[in-house]
Amino acid sequence: MRAPISVIVPTLNAGVGLHHTLSCLMEAVDAGLIREVIVSDAGSEDQTLEIAKDWGADVVNGPPSRGGQLQRGCGAAKGEWFLVLHADTVLSDGWSVVAGQHLQTGQAGWFSLRFAQGGLRGQLVALWANTRSHFGLPYGDQGLLVSRQMYDAVGGYRDIPVMEDVALVRVLKGKLRKIDATAITSAEKYQTQGWTRRGGRNLWTLVQYFAGVAPETLADRYRR
Repeated sequence: MRAPISVIVPTLNAGVGLHHTLSCLMEAVDAGLIREVIVSDAGSEDQTLEIAKDWGADVVNGPPSRGGQLQRGCGAAKGEWFLVLHADTVLSDGWSVVAGQHLQTGQAGWFSLRFAQGGLRGQLVALWANTRSHFGLPYGDQGLLVSRQMYDAVGGYRDIPVMEDVALVRVLKGKLRKIDATAITSAEKYQTQGWTRRGGRNLWTLVQYFAGVAPETLADRYRR
């Protein structure tokens, strides 16, 4: 029997953290859960592609757009389950055991969020993220485990530059369950931009998206 999970990692100049992300997958490879790792790149100019190939990952290429990258990655995957993981996120030790058990539920799953740095501010942001997730709205930095059947049934990722994770989990509402392991993600962007500023921008972007503002407009505003 072939291993059930294809891992999809979107990248753009992600060499700093990619090694750690890929290394955390090895316990699931050893357990016979991971069939392949697909790095969906958007034109990296650092060591991202070299690291991916050193780890034996398959690489697909295309223009920048997180939704488009994930769409291409899932489109190239051969597994019956997709594990989508950001390139600055590491799953906690032992995650493969509970993820393997989760496959038996048939439900999509997300991991609890924790920041690798950030102290109390990081804990508060993670608390908000995990609370939000219990109401059916986990973000991409928490990882997403979803069956091919369910992914195809809801239409998969949309090729949009932002909110691609929200767009997908909204149509998966009622079919999402917490996986009892942790996604430990980098706090670099929060530390660089400021916890309050970035957190506020993220929340305001979400509010605008729910209000019907186009993702392309949101991406342009976010970059500015």
